Amino acid sequence: MAFTLNGERRRLRIDPRVTLLDALRERLRVTGPKKGCDRGQCGACTVHQDGRPVLACLTLAATVRGKEITTVEGLARGDELHPVQEAFIDRDGFQCGFCTPGQIMSAAALVDSGRPAGDDEIREYMSGNLCRCGAYPNIVDAIRRARKQSTGSGGGSRSSSAAGAVDGARR
Repeated sequence: MAFTLNGERRRLRIDPRVTLLDALRERLRVTGPKKGCDRGQCGACTVHQDGRPVLACLTLAATVRGKEITTVEGLARGDELHPVQEAFIDRDGFQCGFCTPGQIMSAAALVDSGRPAGDDEIREYMSGNLCRCGAYPNIVDAIRRARKQSTGSGGGSRSSSAAGAVDGARR
């Protein structure tokens, strides 16, 4: 099967039962998406499939044939970090860092969608991403900052590929 991973065309020969998470981590050595619960409950494995957040542990790798997969490693544009990545650093949106890639991928989909979101909406949207360290206030602050940074006013879109992601295939 062939698909695009972080802008690069990749080909794999895999068993149809292999999850996208296992294919990414074990076959392609992409370590950003984490194997937390392996049941779709923690969000640590969140990646974008054609601009929409999906749980890689619940997605069969064979179903991404011909699709565009983006992991936290592919979110930046060259040396320019995505506004969410910058905001997580600036606002200390992580502690141990285990959940951070999944948190960033979900937050990037929200920010890129351009959908207006107050703190309550941000918390609701991010509810599928667990942080065992309890960095939630900093995560919400980082998302709020990224929204402002990406548009200069707190709304709008950095990437049209993620537009509509919030209303699409969440969990």
